Amino acid sequence: MNYFKTAILLAGMTALFMGVGYLIGGSGGMTIAFLVALAMNAFSYWNSANMVLRMYGAREVDARTAPEFYGLVQQLARNAGLPMPKVYVIDNPQPNAFATGRNPQNAAVAATTGLLNSLTREEIAGVMAHELAHIRNYDTLTMTVTATLAGAIGMLANFAFMFGGNRDSNNGGIGMIGTLAIMILAPLAAMIVQMAISRSREYEADKGGAEISGQPLALASALRKIAGAVHRVPNMEAERNPATAHLFIVNPLSGERMDNLFSTHPDTGNRIAALEALARNMGQTPRRGFVETAPAGPWNRFGGGRGPWG
Repeated sequence: MNYFKTAILLAGMTALFMGVGYLIGGSGGMTIAFLVALAMNAFSYWNSANMVLRMYGAREVDARTAPEFYGLVQQLARNAGLPMPKVYVIDNPQPNAFATGRNPQNAAVAATTGLLNSLTREEIAGVMAHELAHIRNYDTLTMTVTATLAGAIGMLANFAFMFGGNRDSNNGGIGMIGTLAIMILAPLAAMIVQMAISRSREYEADKGGAEISGQPLALASALRKIAGAVHRVPNMEAERNPATAHLFIVNPLSGERMDNLFSTHPDTGNRIAALEALARNMGQTPRRGFVETAPAGPWNRFGGGRGPWG
């Protein structure tokens, strides 16, 4: 099902490429755009995960450089029945995390220093289990390809704006259409991206993460903390690359870029309520208003952006 969803996404993105190509150069431009789209699709399938990790300056860690964090992910991966993913740390004060990679055999998880500094061990386990659930569900393939193609469509749309006045003999008035296309295709591309990545995947990953970690209330507490911090602590790299916002466990953008209809993430309160209901089904009792406020155990060693990874 996830492969089918990805195929539909790629077809939609390819159609947008071809449409903008037609506005730029008529039938010849459409053909060139189609070939470019095929190349971009293949490139993003194989390389988009590494591109996103580089974009955020993620640094790979291992059992030697970050033994506590790496060991936790290793245990959760065993719980999930997954191969051990690559583990990365991002020097960013905003607490957040994401997973990427085209399949479980080529997957990676990344957490910010803000997350490692501000959450308890149990909360970090819940967050990383959520990301492993994305990997197990093959959501990461869809997410990484989407991030790459959304940015590419934006660049092609800007190209159309600059050169939309070009026309062939069969396309009178194409310059005006090319200019108007910027206003139409840009939000359309964003809508396709956000609708293609269904918000239901976040609920499913929350459920899967709670089952992998065994602690739905810890994940609920983590979501509450992360959502509260997002509006106080900006993630400037995400602000510069909003097409990647859907990768994160909580939307990292400080401002509202889109109304709720096209939001990439469900309401955090609804996610917490669902996790609390799951906890009750598991025989755990939610404590209303309870939020753990300080990191526990070895996690406070990640302070100041200089943890045991060096």
